[in-house]
Amino acid sequence: MKRTANNFGVVRSALSALVLTVSHVALAPAAQVPTTLIDFFQAGSQPNGDVVYEEFVSSNTCQFCHERQGVHGGAPLTDIYAPWQGSMMAQAARDPLFFASVAIANQDAAFAGDICLRCHMAGGWLAGRSEPTDGSSMIATDFDGVSCDVCHRMVNPVLSEQSPFADAGILASVDPFPVSPGGGNFVMDPFDRRRGPATFESSPLPPHAFEVAPFFSTSEMCATCHDVSNPVFMRQPDGTYAVSLESLDQPHATGNKYDMFPLERTYSEWLNSEFAATGVDMAGRYGPSPLVVRTCQDCHMPDTPGKACNLDGYPVRDTLASHELAGGNAWVQDMVLNLYPDDGLNPAYLEAGKAAAVAMLQRAATLEVTQTGNHVNVRITNETGHKLPTGYPEGRRMWISVKFYDDSATLLAERGYYDTSNAELTTTDTKVYEVHLGLDAAVAAVTGLPEGKGFHFAVANVVLKDNRVPPRGFTNAAFAAAGAAPAGVSYADGQYWDDTAFRMPQGTRDVTVSVYYQTASKEFITFLRDANITDTTGQTLFDQWEITGKSPPVLMASSTIVAVPFADGDHTGDGVIDLADHAELPACLTGPDDVYTEPGCAVFDFDDDGDVDANDVAEFMLVLTG
Repeated sequence: MKRTANNFGVVRSALSALVLTVSHVALAPAAQVPTTLIDFFQAGSQPNGDVVYEEFVSSNTCQFCHERQGVHGGAPLTDIYAPWQGSMMAQAARDPLFFASVAIANQDAAFAGDICLRCHMAGGWLAGRSEPTDGSSMIATDFDGVSCDVCHRMVNPVLSEQSPFADAGILASVDPFPVSPGGGNFVMDPFDRRRGPATFESSPLPPHAFEVAPFFSTSEMCATCHDVSNPVFMRQPDGTYAVSLESLDQPHATGNKYDMFPLERTYSEWLNSEFAATGVDMAGRYGPSPLVVRTCQDCHMPDTPGKACNLDGYPVRDTLASHELAGGNAWVQDMVLNLYPDDGLNPAYLEAGKAAAVAMLQRAATLEVTQTGNHVNVRITNETGHKLPTGYPEGRRMWISVKFYDDSATLLAERGYYDTSNAELTTTDTKVYEVHLGLDAAVAAVTGLPEGKGFHFAVANVVLKDNRVPPRGFTNAAFAAAGAAPAGVSYADGQYWDDTAFRMPQGTRDVTVSVYYQTASKEFITFLRDANITDTTGQTLFDQWEITGKSPPVLMASSTIVAVPFADGDHTGDGVIDLADHAELPACLTGPDDVYTEPGCAVFDFDDDGDVDANDVAEFMLVLTG
């Protein structure tokens, strides 16, 4: 079946009657929204159209020439295939978390999985194997995920003097044309002409078709799959996102990602940062070259010495792009090895991929801990070109852990306690950086799903919380225009750090502060299991989660300070206990059966029971009056 914006043949006609039927009535609880493939349509290259695409070759084909073969002066001769296989790019189509999430997306909105498959399994998607949209029609080579051939056959949709000669003809055949990069709206070379940024002035031509393409050194290439939107929703003049059932079964009215509901905005976060505007000298934080970081590749694919090919005649270059492609995921590799023992995966490569992710997380933030009076201030500075953390919003989070010790090293109190045995985090007494998507009343009425916070990615149309730390160069206006504004918190223009105050118990001698990142929370993993009425992907994920450490948190940064003795009750930290300290108390009173939700209120919790109530008031007044 040919896929275009105006002709979806059997799929369209089969569902049009259903759309009309439900347009004017409330659906039953947890009803699947009757969307069609065309509702999730994205511009760019299309499957089953007039252009026939050569099959994307297995990455094993690339292994012979591009796998590590030795060292030269301490530098690896060829180090491309090994780090790629250990990355989440290579495992994007084996990730059980991905398939469990796609199952729920398809349950909530028919065909919603299509927008996921087009990036995670691009080769199979373009070959027409994306139906059904759970990926069950994909073949073995499609599980290479973001494979060598998928990346290196991408075409820059913006034609320039530096574009390969063939691009003009390729782009002329694309209809409709991408308005802006994102959502997997890639343009692919129909032929297996592999592209890259390097020339061959001092080396032989490769043994396969090749084109020199500067596009591969630009962040716009990464934008293709790292700005994700839901085209079912239209942005309204008041900034909200809405859909009517009468508007289904047609492509998005503008095709502009900024008019669609924002799901991931990693590229746009970078685009509106100081990194994109002028570059930032990171003093070698992400590698010795380049020092001034501008593009996604400068952090995630920094220059490294090595050979692009292990055949004779290819020189060692100082500027070979690292193919670690590290993000923050240092867990899924373990599940993949368990689930795909016959896929030729090298455990050492995947273990190295995990280590690269940990190293990336540890570069991502700077932690500063200081004391003022009887509280400790924790400052987290974002050292990345996007929000910290960024990307897929559901389940991933970062939090602050604080431990207070007395002079005998006895633990007095702990904030942000994480129980490794059951993967549960105490969130009421610390700060958790995360995104909460949800449904407004209108979408809740259509779907039968609860209004408010939830993990229903495919039908979410409100951002209820987004307190992730912005990057350098952040402005509220630019981020709001890109659909990336903070939610539930405020950051000042130019702010790329966040401060949190914690009250120290009397007798504190040492304070240890740690910042952790977790790929998936227990709440999210359990949801994916329990909400799945379609297949076993949720149960498979849950089983693997249990045997692989329950998405173990990664320590990003840690610092210990020796506390200066303080007077209990001096909440302003001015060395005097007076009415100024008492003035801050009433706003934190929540009643005897509740808990405070703002970390700042912890300074008034004298009895450390997680609640600011009359007992704390009485104790405070005793301190105040002597």
